[in-house]
Amino acid sequence: MDGKARPAPYGRAGGINSLGRSTQDFSRRNLLALSALGLLATGQRTANANNAQGQLTWAVHISLAPTWFDPAETPGMITPFLLMYALHDAMVKPMPGNANEPCLADGWKMAPDGLSYEFTVRAGAKFHNGEPVTAEDVKFSFERYRGTSAALMKERVATVETPDERRVRFVLKKPWPDFLTFYSSATGAGWIVPKKYVQQVGEEGYKKAPIGAGPYRFVSFTPGVELVLEAFDAYWRKVPAVKRLVFKVVPEEATRLAALKRGEVDFAYSIRGELAEELQKTPGLTLKAVVLQGTFWLYFPDQWDPKSPWHDQRVREAARLAIDHKSISEALTLGYSPITNSIIPDSFDFYWKPPAAKYDLAAAKKLLAEAGFRSGFDAGDYYCDSSYANLGEAVLNNLQEAGIRVKLRPLERAAFFAAYSEKKLKNIIQGSSGAFGNAATRLEAFAAKGGAYAYGNYPEIDTLFAEQAAEMDVAKRTAMLARIQQILHEKSVYAPIWQLALLNGQGKRMGESALGLIRGHAYSAPYEDVTIKPS
Repeated sequence: MDGKARPAPYGRAGGINSLGRSTQDFSRRNLLALSALGLLATGQRTANANNAQGQLTWAVHISLAPTWFDPAETPGMITPFLLMYALHDAMVKPMPGNANEPCLADGWKMAPDGLSYEFTVRAGAKFHNGEPVTAEDVKFSFERYRGTSAALMKERVATVETPDERRVRFVLKKPWPDFLTFYSSATGAGWIVPKKYVQQVGEEGYKKAPIGAGPYRFVSFTPGVELVLEAFDAYWRKVPAVKRLVFKVVPEEATRLAALKRGEVDFAYSIRGELAEELQKTPGLTLKAVVLQGTFWLYFPDQWDPKSPWHDQRVREAARLAIDHKSISEALTLGYSPITNSIIPDSFDFYWKPPAAKYDLAAAKKLLAEAGFRSGFDAGDYYCDSSYANLGEAVLNNLQEAGIRVKLRPLERAAFFAAYSEKKLKNIIQGSSGAFGNAATRLEAFAAKGGAYAYGNYPEIDTLFAEQAAEMDVAKRTAMLARIQQILHEKSVYAPIWQLALLNGQGKRMGESALGLIRGHAYSAPYEDVTIKPS
């Protein structure tokens, strides 16, 4: 089984798709044709090397953190990919039309016994300092990776071999049907950094001046203000059309919209509610909505503590019934956010469709009374990412109507997810994830024992998760993963809120925003496809 750089329907990997199905090998004629196209692309890059021009500015809704400059620290959320698709490149990654597109790898193959994957590094791929991308950089990047699912991946990979400068082989301890999904999309392990440079400047030095192999190179970063990137003319795929990208930190939603109206920014992320309606009515501006692979939920980290009210399943069920999902979606995202009632996106492989979400305040109060809380109870802090504090306020109001009294504790995104993963939060967590992957990768991080964001575990889930991870039969895996999702639903481990539709504003100057080109992705990408509208 192999993977080549070729068009494929979404969800199909070159070689095997995320369900483990094989694809046909290329003929010699196909390979020669691709080689010819590669030569043509090289010639076009040389001719257009200095054609990138102009500047586009994004108003981002979060404070940018240097930790997101480094693929080694990728957490189980989509935010770092906002920057990684510009600064960095991966061996294989989600791209338009293909969830597993060969990129820095020009191909890959899985051994017939499923015990190894071999990648060939693309000839001519370079880092921003002009150094070639080599197999040693690929090995170094994997071994250095310490983000979400790092322990799981390194536990399952026996060795990483580099037979020569362009070939790298991952040898597994046993067949693992999800290796490519974890490596290519659900983690940052397959995003490549330059070994020599990292060793030269050190870990902290790398965050201050990152060098990658992506379409844009780092120029400057002013914390809390902006990140500036410039087109990398030697990018292998194509020279970016826009010379400079600027990401401005604008936490206030109304300020982002005002800046968009004045033409100070060309694109504004996350414009919700009445402001989104105002955006729709403003001549020259366009509302750009995209439904993400991003689900939001309430998590009850104390449910394994017998002394906590959340240990009682009736209390967790009451919280689920107290959420008026439909009204919240209509108020904040104009009804664009679907109510899927799951922490697994409905676009993911192995998604199990749960019963429809219910809003029943009377039933919620009845369950609380049965659990001994007829007058409700003080539930402590409600932690959330500050950029979704308005969602927290809406859900908090719902909970308090049922008698669950909480205090909103918004944290900056980087700090919130760090505290979440370090298991420092209690009471109620408004969690979310827009990370790539499938149901198994999402469950590994949020439901299985030892998961980055799992505060406790249920033995039945752990047993099923271990079994499915080694199961090569698609039907059997599907049944196991469906059962895990069913258990999460039955036990009310989570109280799902919605699958987010991110509403954004596009200004008059932007041509192609690249928003929505990669299915389920929250942000503009690939950035080399972004354009300025002809004047």
